[in-house]
Amino acid sequence: MMNTNTMPNEKLMFNAMLLFYVVHANQIGVGILGLPRILLLEAGHDAWISVLLTTVGVGIDILIIITILKQFSNLDLYDIHTIVFGKWVGKLFNFLFVLYSLGVFFIILINYIEIVQVWVFPEMKTWFLTILLLILASYGTLGGVRMIVGIAFVSIVFTFWIFFVLITPFRYIDFTHYFPIMAATPKELLMGAYKTSFSIFGFEILFLFWPYIKEKQKAIKISLLANMVTILLLAFVTFVSIGFFAKEGLGNSIWPLLSMFKIVRIPNLERFEIIAISFWMLVILPNLCFYLWSATKGLKKILKISQRKNIWATCIILWLSTFLINSTVSIRKISDLVSAIGFYIVFVYPLFLLIIIFVRKKAFKKGLS
Repeated sequence: MMNTNTMPNEKLMFNAMLLFYVVHANQIGVGILGLPRILLLEAGHDAWISVLLTTVGVGIDILIIITILKQFSNLDLYDIHTIVFGKWVGKLFNFLFVLYSLGVFFIILINYIEIVQVWVFPEMKTWFLTILLLILASYGTLGGVRMIVGIAFVSIVFTFWIFFVLITPFRYIDFTHYFPIMAATPKELLMGAYKTSFSIFGFEILFLFWPYIKEKQKAIKISLLANMVTILLLAFVTFVSIGFFAKEGLGNSIWPLLSMFKIVRIPNLERFEIIAISFWMLVILPNLCFYLWSATKGLKKILKISQRKNIWATCIILWLSTFLINSTVSIRKISDLVSAIGFYIVFVYPLFLLIIIFVRKKAFKKGLS
């Protein structure tokens, strides 16, 4: 094991149990709103099975990530890159991870803004909504690790009730929409699982939050539990969407979850989906804080500029970048590009890194003998 005496400030560390909220909150975002439609196009009415298939792949990936981190005691991914690949190559890998973090932040930002403009405020300008969200995200990020963990906890506690609202459309599902079961081919189911993986990015935050976790021996169990809850939630949303909509209806609904919210009736409130979209800002806020913190943490180590200073510079660049988005098509293209790249970073790269680490470790031992 490659140990280090570097220890984060005790005040910044948090209990392992809170890791459940960190992982789960970072996996749930805007992706779940449109996931059922995307999966239907890939796996048909067996799409909910595709979601469940991701359990094994994500579980293995979490085990690989934590196995890597255990080799370095209290280092995060940015420090591990420097040790494994050297100063300059390590900086290159760090910079790529910073770009990935900014990319995910950006697609979460623009997708949520699009939803707000379509469903709630059609006339509100993108630049204004961007400023509001960037202020919230930067404020949370400036508060440090413990504040971000606190935001994740609040996000889960105050928004989980939204999913209980699915009981209403569940009562109207048509079970004939699920038959025949297993009509999709193995290839279609795997493609559905591949698309599902785009909606459950977030557990890679373990790479950066590892030094701040107390009782690290509990990390695997808690992370796997959080991931299981996320996948069951995604499977349930997909299952209800398939049963509630006809195949053609679901295929034409860009955000099925919001469409199902429209049938919910509360006294003195005509459009419940507006309330849900407003509360969804609490769902994406941990995502924004996590990825902004990740990017600025990396820039701090690469450029030797304080995180507080580069947060503002990063937010200005992100704000200016939204002016380049002029249509829904461009949003989809950017989202698809970042998701495709993210798949290799989140699911393929950890295995590559683990192999490199064990090869170096074995070669080092041979050199000593």
